[in-house]
Amino acid sequence: MTAFNPLTAILTQNKLEGPNYVDWKRNLDIVLIAEEYKFVLDEVCPEKPGDDATDDEQKAYQKWIKADEMARCYILASMSNVLQHQHQSMESAYDILENLKEMFGDQNRAAKQTAMKALLNTKMVEG
Repeated sequence: MTAFNPLTAILTQNKLEGPNYVDWKRNLDIVLIAEEYKFVLDEVCPEKPGDDATDDEQKAYQKWIKADEMARCYILASMSNVLQHQHQSMESAYDILENLKEMFGDQNRAAKQTAMKALLNTKMVEG
C-alpha cells in the first residue's frame, strides 16, 4: 500500500480540462518544484554522453532523463483522458507544455481583456 502524497492529490483534484489551464499550470509548477523536476522545463537536455564521457556527464544526463520522464508522468496523469491521448506520444515534458500553452494559454489574456473592457465601460450612477 502506498502512502498518501499531498502533491499528487493536488493534481488529481485539479485535472486539466481546458478552461482551467492557468490554475492547473500553477498547481503543476508547485508539484514539479517540490519534486525537483521543474528544471527540465527550463534546461535543454544534455547531449547523450559518449563512451568517453565522465561519470558526472553520465549522471547529469541520466538525472535529466529521469526528471523529464517523471514530469511527463505528472503532466499526463493530471489531464483529461482526451488530452492524455493527444499528448502521450510527445517526447518531452517541455513539448507537452508548449502544445498546451498554444491550445489554452491565450484564455487568460482574453479573460483579462474582457474584464478591462467591462471595467472601462462601467459608468458611475449619479448621486
